[in-house]
Amino acid sequence: MKPSNPGVLVGLVVVFAVLTWGLLRQSYSVVPTLPWTAVPTVLLLALGEAYTGWLTRARILRRPDTKPVEPLAVARLAALAQATAYAGAAFAGVFAGFVLRVLDLLDLDKPRQDAIVGGGSFVACVILICAALFLEHCCRVPGKPSGES
Repeated sequence: MKPSNPGVLVGLVVVFAVLTWGLLRQSYSVVPTLPWTAVPTVLLLALGEAYTGWLTRARILRRPDTKPVEPLAVARLAALAQATAYAGAAFAGVFAGFVLRVLDLLDLDKPRQDAIVGGGSFVACVILICAALFLEHCCRVPGKPSGES
């Protein structure tokens, strides 16, 4: 499995933002207000992934007071991290598209609320992507030190 490519993640954000913006230009008036619960939910997911990465890294490096980790479990965590990074990029694009759509309508209540919630959700998704990339990095098997053969 190859590591996630940051360029692809940025590309996904841009593509989903443009698609969402285009769709909302036609139908924003019938779309319900963005739920504020997306922000804490995504942040909790990011916290869980970062903490899992920290614990996994300690177990891979066999630090004191840790149990060795099963290789299949590490592979599953790496797959989860990669899937989360791509899903986070797609959702970040959707939220960015919402913000782009309502920028010229900020004097109205609903668009202003959507801009705040969309912006917060976008930031939370970026934090989730960073946590997923951290977990993916923590799942790598360390190489041999340069002194060993």
